Amino acid sequence: MPSAFSDQIVPSLLDTDFYKLTMMQAVLHHYPNAEVEWAFRCRSDEDLTPHLGAIAEQIERLADLSMQPEELAFLERIPYMQPDFIRFLGLFRFDLRYLGIETQGGELIIHIRGPWLHVILFEVPLLAIISEVRNRAAYPHVRLEQVRDRLVEKCDWLREQASAEELAGFTLADFGTRRRFSHAVQQMVATELPGLFPGHFVGTSNVHLARTLGLRPMGTMAHEWIMAHQQLGPRLIDSQRAALDCWVREYRGALGIALTDCITMDAFLRDFDLFFAKLFDGLRHDSGDPLEWAEKAIAHYHKLGIDPRTRQLVFSDGLDFAKALQIYRALAGRCRPSFGIGTGLTCDVPGVRPTNMVIKMTACNGQPVAKISDSPGKTMCRDPAFVSYLRHVFGLQAG
Repeated sequence: MPSAFSDQIVPSLLDTDFYKLTMMQAVLHHYPNAEVEWAFRCRSDEDLTPHLGAIAEQIERLADLSMQPEELAFLERIPYMQPDFIRFLGLFRFDLRYLGIETQGGELIIHIRGPWLHVILFEVPLLAIISEVRNRAAYPHVRLEQVRDRLVEKCDWLREQASAEELAGFTLADFGTRRRFSHAVQQMVATELPGLFPGHFVGTSNVHLARTLGLRPMGTMAHEWIMAHQQLGPRLIDSQRAALDCWVREYRGALGIALTDCITMDAFLRDFDLFFAKLFDGLRHDSGDPLEWAEKAIAHYHKLGIDPRTRQLVFSDGLDFAKALQIYRALAGRCRPSFGIGTGLTCDVPGVRPTNMVIKMTACNGQPVAKISDSPGKTMCRDPAFVSYLRHVFGLQAG
């Protein structure tokens, strides 16, 4: 099999997570003038500075990308993608003036600052570029055959662990764009999984691969949507409700999975009343203990008089097949569990240590925003005073 690398790391504007496009449409319609800032953070404290030149070269190539007619036609077939947004995408180009990249004190520094509508698409391809450039240097001899063998091994293991009857309701999707080993690896995984795991692989977050491979694009919203509302809504205490309400008005019942851990699950559930619980199809877990989170969600639905077996609980935090099977066995028959696996699919290569890095929104309209997750160490904000204020407003203990 060929090398796991190719010359163009990001081959298309659609080589991104679907939820970036769904949020981008909502931004166009509701907050076209919002200004935001983003910052890069390598959580593993890995020295990425030797790769600055190669990363910068790939970033410059982003400016050459534009939507092709067949890509716009693909989006037109999605019922909730609106004509004005598709026309806007037809004109969109990455503007590198909004992006700054440098090294400081042995650390890679990336800042993004500009109109939300025009910088929202930077995050995912930037992370994919950094990951692949680093992997090219660290693991140059990896071949796609190794990745496929590992994928076959995992699918065989899952079938050995559970019968076809037990796995009848088990579904998973590829959520692995941002920290993939390479574009070629993610493409191979998305190509092979429908045959290796028929009836259970339901789609990919990567819009380019969904189009080219005939898969379903998966995703709704990310943390940035709720975080931005901390400075877009009338009051901070109402920010989560404002974000959910705006989403419902934009998508009118489509894309009904709400992300819960922007200001902890407990604070989210206080805002997720009967109105929202009836309008949204389910919830997504992205930090903290997944089974504790699920018990809280199930109890909340029961409290509201809603049968949790009618609601989907999507798990997407650091999963592999073993963790997904454990969660599925604990929850099957009590709700509709499903799984979005990222690094555990697209960077699961023998001998390879994946990167642990994020790009998070740090400000909106010149004021700080923050994420206070259910996992220690995932809180990210440039202003500790704002984090303290956010905790106070939402009645959270000091972290």
